[in-house]
Amino acid sequence: MKKFLLMIMLMAPLATFAQKFGKVNSQTIFSSLPEVAKANGEFQALQQQKRNELESMQNEFQRQLDTYQKGKSTMNQTQQEQKETELTNLSQKIQQASQDAQQELEKKQQELMQPIQTKIMNAISSVGKAGGYTFIFEEGSAPYMGTAVEDVTSKVQAEITKMK
Repeated sequence: MKKFLLMIMLMAPLATFAQKFGKVNSQTIFSSLPEVAKANGEFQALQQQKRNELESMQNEFQRQLDTYQKGKSTMNQTQQEQKETELTNLSQKIQQASQDAQQELEKKQQELMQPIQTKIMNAISSVGKAGGYTFIFEEGSAPYMGTAVEDVTSKVQAEITKMK
């Protein structure tokens, strides 16, 4: 039993030499994909649409506010209170629409980017399995990477090209 443990302990350092490490720059891969440009275009179109909707609501609010301020002197107390309530409600509606738009934009961005991120992760996994890598790190994520770490970014890009 002691000889067996001794043999295992002597062999353990050899096992660490057999490990293969890689590094990848997923940002380089991400920015080179045509799907990213398409997703960004779609996102920017939605962002512009939401911006236009909010701007239209704000212009309407400003128009109603100006009308109220000009006609305030001719209104009785009840009419003034009613118009002020309308303006307050419209202001709250604009704030809610702004929050809803922000949430919708965040959801849309996640929806557009998730398949691309999944595609990159699948390609990294495929390269890792095919190349027999123990670990593939994101470039710059480890405080130190020695010379025994191979840059597999181009291999991952090639794998993504094969996936199409």
